[in-house]
Amino acid sequence: DFPSVPPELVQIGENFVNARNLSMNIMARDKVLYDGHALAAVAATSPHIAEEALKLIKVEYELLPYVQDVLAAMKDDAPILHPDLRTSGTPDKSDKPTNVASQVRFARGDLEAGFKAAEVIVEREFDTSMVHQGYIEPHNAVAQYNQDGRSTVWVSTQGTFAIRELCGHILQMNRGDIKVVPAEIGGGFGGKTTVYLEPLALLLSKKTGHPIKMVMTRNEVLRATGPTSGSHIRVKVGANKDGKITAAQVWMAYEAGAYPGSPIAVGCMTVLASYEIDNLQIDGFDVVLNKPKTAAYRAPGATNAAMGTETVLDEVTEKLGIDPLEFRRINGAKEGTAQPAGPQFKRIGHLETVEAIKNSPHYQSPLPKSQNGKFRGRGVASGFWINAGFQSSATVSINTDGTANVVTGSPDIGGSRASCAMIAAEVLGLTAEQVHPVVADTESIGHTDTTGGSRVTFATGYAVYDAAHDAVNQLKQRAATLWKVSPDHVVYQDGVLSCTTNGHESMTLKELAGKLPRAGGPVTGQASVLPRGVGPAFTTHVVDVEVDAETGKVDILRYTAAQDVGKAVHPSYVEGQIQGGVAQGVGWALNEEYCYDEKGLMRNTGFLDYRMPTTLDLPMIETILVEVANPGHPIGIRGVGEVPIVPPPAAIANAIYRAVGVRMTELPMSPPKVAKAILAKK
Repeated sequence: DFPSVPPELVQIGENFVNARNLSMNIMARDKVLYDGHALAAVAATSPHIAEEALKLIKVEYELLPYVQDVLAAMKDDAPILHPDLRTSGTPDKSDKPTNVASQVRFARGDLEAGFKAAEVIVEREFDTSMVHQGYIEPHNAVAQYNQDGRSTVWVSTQGTFAIRELCGHILQMNRGDIKVVPAEIGGGFGGKTTVYLEPLALLLSKKTGHPIKMVMTRNEVLRATGPTSGSHIRVKVGANKDGKITAAQVWMAYEAGAYPGSPIAVGCMTVLASYEIDNLQIDGFDVVLNKPKTAAYRAPGATNAAMGTETVLDEVTEKLGIDPLEFRRINGAKEGTAQPAGPQFKRIGHLETVEAIKNSPHYQSPLPKSQNGKFRGRGVASGFWINAGFQSSATVSINTDGTANVVTGSPDIGGSRASCAMIAAEVLGLTAEQVHPVVADTESIGHTDTTGGSRVTFATGYAVYDAAHDAVNQLKQRAATLWKVSPDHVVYQDGVLSCTTNGHESMTLKELAGKLPRAGGPVTGQASVLPRGVGPAFTTHVVDVEVDAETGKVDILRYTAAQDVGKAVHPSYVEGQIQGGVAQGVGWALNEEYCYDEKGLMRNTGFLDYRMPTTLDLPMIETILVEVANPGHPIGIRGVGEVPIVPPPAAIANAIYRAVGVRMTELPMSPPKVAKAILAKK
């Protein structure tokens, strides 16, 4: 029933997806590639009838060899998932089938000379498991296909225009014939930036002539929708006696799931970006294997990478006898530092976050003593995320009572509506309560890219800022018409218009709004932007843990995160973003993982067994907002939502070492693994 889809690359957020692969992931064709891979869909007048109809479908399977370990999948004799897959990004143009979809390399300097100059060299290997975004609301969609060929999709998504684009590619429909209406979203974190049900709902609606509603169960969400990549990472770092890093080498293999597209490129861009290193080499591999196709998850690729580098750097500081924060001060990236991918940083606040943690009450306070077989330790780690810009559109219209409406195309997953309202209010001289923000469908606003990459307050906020200024210019023209002067003689400040020539009194926005019909008509400011001045995000965290040496259970006693937020438009929401990212990072560090049995079937397909942290597992997460303005934004905004998840696993691993003297190299650091490591040390 699906049309033949060419292998076109479609940009969705920070990543590109192959439309043909996406189509085959939505519905299996000749091979089912993982537990949870859909192969049939049924429409009925009730869910119960649909469930009974599904039971009548009989499938005959031929069992094929499979591979679920990333290193095993890279071997020459591994079962091949896609006979036509070849490795891109490598000078080796082998025509041999492979599971390695692509290779990335960043290198500079003289690696051999750098390691020769080192007083201390530390080398370790790490493994991280696939983890899920864990949003509470499952994937869902309602679709109505009309006889005139036009259709409407109501969906909980992070990107309405992305849904339209992907459905158009997969179903070979004109984009303008698809209207996507955003629903309120019950969590996304990157996992709702792609499509699963939407093309199916459209196709079933076309076949039945009726609107179709589809909702996944939690079992289906965990088995069939994108987790983030598991990985195998090797890190080697050398430093001289003064604490200066002389060389670093990183090798990373990321699980892409059944189809190419892990965040390996971004992982390679972020892995050493927090530090000034003259001699480095980073190799990354995107590897397919028999697991669900991965999707973005909050700073995709960066958390895995930081687990490796930040724990190795902690070991380097220990061997050199240098305070971990002082080590970061010596080596930390700053304005002018070259990133692994080449470009130099502009104004950034990494060192300011290090200093903020150093001076924090948490770091300055003594660690409580260990007692009763429970040992305490303190760990630190830093994190980096590139942040994104991309396209955004906005309108700002003035109502007759002097209030304003702000319309954007960015689904709100973290308070962006309130932030955009505050940006418009600042320009217009209104209170935030006088500005009414709305997220529109794809026919009511200009193109707006996906809510992801920590881009919305930066890019959509930029569009709102420009649209509000456009509205101000129109208001000045309207006032000039009433006063019969040139617009150049009208000044707008704090919601009041005044004339620089004599004989005219000032006029408030509210007063002018009521006179617009006789001053030239309605005022609607518009803007569409593709901002280039993206400001990256840095953060430094400190955590205190308590480890039960007998059971291996790790409790978080205290946690503080300092982050360069550029300009905190809505401080309480910014704090909430940081706290949410830390909470998810703690889950990744201590409990969350995909568990498969010997048959390749996922075992923990519900939240009872897929263990996410609750309020019982977390202390109050303290935040320090460091404001180093982004020079590429008119009010200094940087994205804040993703980088908080990057340091927690490494910071907790470093704290565990300080508590019980074992270096953890596998995520999650669950009680059995920690207890086993303690026992092995004894």
